[in-house]
Amino acid sequence: MRFLATFGPALVGLAASAHAASINYTTVKEYFLQDESSTDASTFDYTAVNFGLINRTYPADKDINSPQTKTQWERFYHQVLTLNKDSSQDVEYKVLFLGRHGEGWHNAAEDYYGTPAWNCYWAELDGNCTATWFDAALTTAGMGQALVAHNFWQKEINEQHIHTPDSYYVSPLKRTLQTANYTFTGLKLPHGSTPFVPLIKELFREGISIHTCDHRHSRSYIHELFPSWPIERGFTEKDELWNGVTAETSAAQDARSRKALESVFFSSTDPKQNTFVSVTSHSGEIASILRVLGHRAFSLNTGAVIPVLVRAEKLAATPTSSSLSWTVSPHCTAPPVTSVSACVCPSSAAPVTIPLVWNL
Repeated sequence: MRFLATFGPALVGLAASAHAASINYTTVKEYFLQDESSTDASTFDYTAVNFGLINRTYPADKDINSPQTKTQWERFYHQVLTLNKDSSQDVEYKVLFLGRHGEGWHNAAEDYYGTPAWNCYWAELDGNCTATWFDAALTTAGMGQALVAHNFWQKEINEQHIHTPDSYYVSPLKRTLQTANYTFTGLKLPHGSTPFVPLIKELFREGISIHTCDHRHSRSYIHELFPSWPIERGFTEKDELWNGVTAETSAAQDARSRKALESVFFSSTDPKQNTFVSVTSHSGEIASILRVLGHRAFSLNTGAVIPVLVRAEKLAATPTSSSLSWTVSPHCTAPPVTSVSACVCPSSAAPVTIPLVWNL
């Protein structure tokens, strides 16, 4: 095999717009275990703790006849509706179910090669002789993780009478599309529930790096995979955000996440009834969303789901724009000298900042 250096797509999307907050987001605490500093994210199992919903009473319980006959999720849903009913028109409460995709081939490859070697060389290729991780698909294990989520949702529907999402959003990357499909397709939803027809949304994608797993397929390819799923207006045929040269900074990604959330909040004809929202996304993007929401850092395992109760308030300030720079990421042109703590390129393969093309 040989390695060639080439420039990728046109250098577009190299800066993200930063808008002064027209909506202020805060996480409403004391409802979920994942909000508490004592909860260890590395051992958290959402299926063992009712999505993390804390067993407690609510102020709105007084309005329910025989609240002791209602499940925790039924009473929580009533509490959220009450919060919305009692708030001003500029305040809205929503519960975001943030789901990370199941294991993808890029996750398996990173485990195989080790993170330093993955980041500085292998991740810049489309794959190796046995697997492809460009816009990575789910592994068999990843499919299983999504089915765990499916079965748990059904259990919560049957036993907890949970209110299922009023709207669904999904990242356009293949692993998230597959995860959402395995998770929600075929659920026996309660009568009157919103059917599972997710909106494919560009800005809920993973943090954009030079890794090829962050490079999405074309709009035509995505539509062919799931032809009945709507794709948001303005979604481009080719991926104009990924170029294999520059990567988002955390600040640029947070600006993107904020813009994505702006289209979720205060967006429907009856927003205060559209209270439960599913977002199937990625570890890095969920981390960014949590930062925007003022939530503590909480890393999700592949396939995991956490709900977050969010208070959003419209502000009177007029949005302004500024430019947020992206960053260049040097990488090796041949497999690196392996290291447990850092990547070391061979002396004959100096780091470059242009895409690599892998050829058999």
